[in-house]
Amino acid sequence: MSSKLEQLQALLAPVVEGLGYQCWGIEYVSQGKHSVLRIYIDKEDGILVDDCEAVSRQASAILDVEDPISSEYTLEVSSPGMDRPLFTLEQFASHAGEQVKIKLRSPFEGRRNFQGLLRGVEEQDVVVQVDNQEFLLPIDSIDKANIIPSFD
Repeated sequence: MSSKLEQLQALLAPVVEGLGYQCWGIEYVSQGKHSVLRIYIDKEDGILVDDCEAVSRQASAILDVEDPISSEYTLEVSSPGMDRPLFTLEQFASHAGEQVKIKLRSPFEGRRNFQGLLRGVEEQDVVVQVDNQEFLLPIDSIDKANIIPSFD
């Protein structure tokens, strides 16, 4: 995790949790003038627009005071949704048995994209089965991971 992301997590997670929500994860995508700070929130009975608005208001106030991002950015607050992103080993472990799509920061065995069955975690690795082959992907090398929704 980048130091900027760690700084934002340390700053914003307590705000989200203080409002009674789970801070599912934070994404910061720096793209020059079009940077986006996305906070994913969750709670047992689901997330409504009012929940996102409340967290956005509080997060904005903290970000204005602390000013951790010097350039312009857009703040988004969202539920993780059905294709929820996965950020932590605990999240990967709790979603074992589901289909996932994983993109790595750099190639592993000649590829960066993996889509298959999430088997779980082993130490600091995420175990994913693609066709009949299992891959152990280090959590630190994962750029993006999402659940693939099933509509059975």
